[in-house]
Amino acid sequence: MSAAAVETVGVIGAGVMGTGIAQAVAVAGGAVVCVDTSAAARERARRQLVEGRFGLRAAVERGKLAAADVDRVAARISWESELSAVAGAAVVIEAVPEDLALKVRVFRELDRVAAAGAVLATNSSGFPVGALAAATDRPTRVLGWHWSSPAQIMRFAEIVVTEHTDPDAVATVTRLAHGLGKNPVVVRDAPMAWGYVANRVYWA
Repeated sequence: MSAAAVETVGVIGAGVMGTGIAQAVAVAGGAVVCVDTSAAARERARRQLVEGRFGLRAAVERGKLAAADVDRVAARISWESELSAVAGAAVVIEAVPEDLALKVRVFRELDRVAAAGAVLATNSSGFPVGALAAATDRPTRVLGWHWSSPAQIMRFAEIVVTEHTDPDAVATVTRLAHGLGKNPVVVRDAPMAWGYVANRVYWA
């Protein structure tokens, strides 16, 4: 599955990780709706997408992207202020700050506005995926997709599942990760510990 095979990917949060995720999807040919309530954050993300250390012009300098494709890739990303903008997305990736209460609020609202069959993924570094899934009426369609930083560059993709996660949701995200040139590894949620596998190994 290429990124283009999932017609639209939603990204919640236009910080460093959200912008990197949006860039990775757009470079692979996917359409992206990136949502952030802060106009300043959205404007900063637009600049970083093109001019940042790991942005599109840097990719051209590294020989990873043709100069003629910079504007084309940038145009695949729309920058929005309302969560309802992701209503048409097949996969929505939450990349807001590591604040559990904030993430729970985001998932509750995403459950209300996202398409019925959409997969909702969190980029959390270690919060229990089950806690976020329980905030929704679609726990089988919620999982973790922990990206390594910088998201545009790093290929590791930690896909975190609970005992309730629908295998189809896992397959959808795993295929999408492969389409972005990532190396996905499926691991189990760890509700009694912070971190999944990668971070627990890192801090051991």
